[in-house]
Parts: sequence; structure tokens; C-alpha cells
Amino acid sequence: MKITDLKCAVIGGYPIIRITTDAGIDGIGQAESYKPFLTPHVLFYRDMILGLDPTNVEAVMQRIRRMGAFKPWGSAVSAIEVALWDIAGKAAGLPIYKLLGGKVRDKVRVYNGAVRFPLRDQSPQAYAENVIQMAEAKEGFSIVKQGISFHSNMMYDVPNYFIGEKRTTGRHPNRGLMTEQGMKHTIACIQAMKDALGDAVGLALDCGPGLVPQDAVRLAKAVEGMNIMWLEDMLTGDYVPYVSAAQYRDVKSKTSTPIHTGEQIYLRQNFMELIETHAVDIIGPDPLDVGGIAELKWISEYADLHGIMMAPHGTGDGIFGLAALVQVSATLPDNYIAFEYPVARPEWWYDIVDGLPDQIVKESFIDVWDAPGLGITFNANAKKYLAAGDERFFD
Repeated sequence: MKITDLKCAVIGGYPIIRITTDAGIDGIGQAESYKPFLTPHVLFYRDMILGLDPTNVEAVMQRIRRMGAFKPWGSAVSAIEVALWDIAGKAAGLPIYKLLGGKVRDKVRVYNGAVRFPLRDQSPQAYAENVIQMAEAKEGFSIVKQGISFHSNMMYDVPNYFIGEKRTTGRHPNRGLMTEQGMKHTIACIQAMKDALGDAVGLALDCGPGLVPQDAVRLAKAVEGMNIMWLEDMLTGDYVPYVSAAQYRDVKSKTSTPIHTGEQIYLRQNFMELIETHAVDIIGPDPLDVGGIAELKWISEYADLHGIMMAPHGTGDGIFGLAALVQVSATLPDNYIAFEYPVARPEWWYDIVDGLPDQIVKESFIDVWDAPGLGITFNANAKKYLAAGDERFFD
């Protein structure tokens, strides 16, 4: 079997890649909805993989892996990797998890991810109401994650929140020392959320990037008695092309509150210092950014050897990203906590894909499905959503 083409189309806001073969088997990969510009990044790799056997996934990846980088280049490489596994599974007549060594769990836990509701304001009461809405969603989440501090509008809507210039361009652009008022407000919102949820539903907090190390320590120590699941991306995170492992280790050494990062990181090499120096308690690579699903599995196993937990990112990964997360999470060691559940918007996405269960999440779990490859496929309805210029994507 040989690769005959690599294509990319933006469908409903998501970059979708399709690898075709001379055996008539194709593979689908996907990138986050936040990257509708990704087509030229994907096609950059086309000539590097044409003519190769897609079922030799590692051999193909060795051609392109070193040509990637932190977002967005790693996203293109990751989408290609997922599509290769989709082909390999279809060719073997097996779900991808079988090719990764088999599953160790029949269902995988998820947390709320993209299931969110508007906040009426930045008050503690509003935050309490909001997490209750997420906990009461039909998916029955056992963990909910909320954005606070520099991963929220607090720095814009709360007077005198931090010391620094407020920026509005780019993604999570603000960073600086929090005022006493800002810190107290943040802690009050966390306490209100914990009081509302009680001890039956875990609370995780997405905090940045943007906190300086001193404030990260203050915040982590202030919530030590609340049994927070984790504080995520306080120092680095979305679209930050470096890891800052030494700073994270300094924060972690001063608190018992679990510290989490990793969604922006590309490849195992860039997790080495975080893991080997025990700089964090939990890592959260995204299979659509880290280099693919096999890369995520390797990182998870290495983290497990060092006593570090795994909670993969995935909020913008769409339906095919969801399938990739289900397949790889079924194979991960016992350091697996839960992955961030993506939903697809617009709703018509669920009408153009076959293979998903009628109810995807039940009581915070997804049953691992057994169809070959990713286990889901486009149906004939998908063609009508192709944009001008992409009409031949499924040919």
C-alpha cells in the first residue's frame, strides 16, 4: 500500500486532512477549530510522504516529525499521524487501540472541556452558578474545569486586578503581578465554586498563562485546603513556545496543590525536563498538537514512570479528535485521569459523521468503540459542507 495524496479542507471551521492510498483506503485527521489557517502547513508535508506505506506509521513520521514545531506546525504533523493510524486500523480491520498494544479500560473518563455556559459576570456568585450548570449537564461530568484569573475576563472586568498594561490582541496576552484585590477576588471565586460543587464533583482550574511565579505560589497555597484537582497553565500555556520547567518546579516545590501544564507542547523531547525534574504533578498534552496519539501514549508512559499524572487536552479537537482521544486514552497507564471533552459546532457535524454512539458521554464516561481505525467516518452528507475550492476533497 502506498500514499497517493494528502489533502486538507476546512469543514465547519475545522481543518480536516485526508490521506488517500492506492488500496482505496483513506485516513482522516483533524486539527483544532482554532486553526482554520492550517491548510498550507499541512500541504508543506505532502511531498515528503507520497509513495510511502501508511501502515508503517513510524517510518512515515520520521520523515516529517523533526520538521514540525510548537503550534501550528506541530498541529499539522499531529493530524497527519492520526490519519496514518486511521488507515493502519482500517487495513488491519482493527480499532487503533489494538495497534497501540490493546486497551486497559473499556470506558474512558472525560471532563467538561467544550461544554460551557456564559458567565453573567465575574462575581463569585456567577462562578458558582456556572460550575453548577456544567455539573448538571447531560454528560454527568465528575470533573469540571473553569477558567479563572488570566484565563478569564477577570483582568478586564475586576477593577485593579493586576499591575500591568491590559492587552486585548492575541490569545491570552496579559501577564503581570496581581494586586491584593485581584488575588482575593480570585480566591473568593474559587471558594464559591467549591462550596457550590461540594465534594462529589472535582474542580479543576485553568489559570493562565500570565501569572508570575510569586503569585502562582500564593494562589496554590491559598487553595491547599480546597482539594482542587489542579491549577493549569499558570506560567506558560496556550501559544507559548517554551516550557519554563525550572519555574514550574519552583512553584510545585512550595505547595501541595497539584500543578498542571502541557497542552501547547510538541513532542516527547519537550516534556523531558518537566517529567524528569518532577516540575509538575499533571501533564496535559493534546494529541492534535503533541505529535499524534502514539506520541501522547509514549509521554504518558514515561510520565507514569516518574509518578506524574495525565489529563489530556482536547477542548477544540472536534469529532475526529474525540475519536483519537478515545482510542489512545483506552491504552494509557493508571496515571490517566480524564481527557477534556470536545464537542463539534455547528451541530450539523453530528449529521455528517457515522459511527458515534447516540449518547456519547454517560455519567462522565465514554464507552470505547471497536470499529476499525478511528471508528468513525464521513457520510455522503459531508460533501454539501465543502467550501469553494475544496469540492474534490472526497474524490
